[in-house]
Amino acid sequence: MGAGKSSVGRRLASRIGFDFVDADTEIEAAAGASIPEIFAEHGEAVFRDGERKVIARLLDRPGIVLATGGGAFMNEETRARIRDRALSVWLKADLDVLVKRCARRTHRPLLNNGDLRGTLARLMEQRYPVYAAADYTVVSGDGPHDIVVDQILAILPDSYRQLDGAAPRGD
Repeated sequence: MGAGKSSVGRRLASRIGFDFVDADTEIEAAAGASIPEIFAEHGEAVFRDGERKVIARLLDRPGIVLATGGGAFMNEETRARIRDRALSVWLKADLDVLVKRCARRTHRPLLNNGDLRGTLARLMEQRYPVYAAADYTVVSGDGPHDIVVDQILAILPDSYRQLDGAAPRGD
């Protein structure tokens, strides 16, 4: 949360001629409810199950840049599907950057507990070792997101830079 997945993803998709898809938006559309509402009414387990199903469906779409929620990659089945169908990029940000970015938003159910820094630190401790399994890691710092996009473009295989919307491995 707060690493810039949606902002960077939109810019990257535009640069390579792909469609941008935000998994959270798709989950909300499928559920007919916002993510905070899903969490409040059904709990995190139901949200994660829906997230897993929606991402599996989205990974069948070619020519997309998919931004997944912060917890999606923690699901082993989702990680395996991403590994099989796409290339994954971890936007790695340090705690201070995440705190600064997340402090401006109140729509993140896991962070609405009054201890933003502590919660983010715990999530980083749990998630970063798993995120390290991504195909690529790019640091998402405090600078412009276009710099992050340039870094991603520099490491992606040439086939993803052809601007034709047709990519290998389904994404």
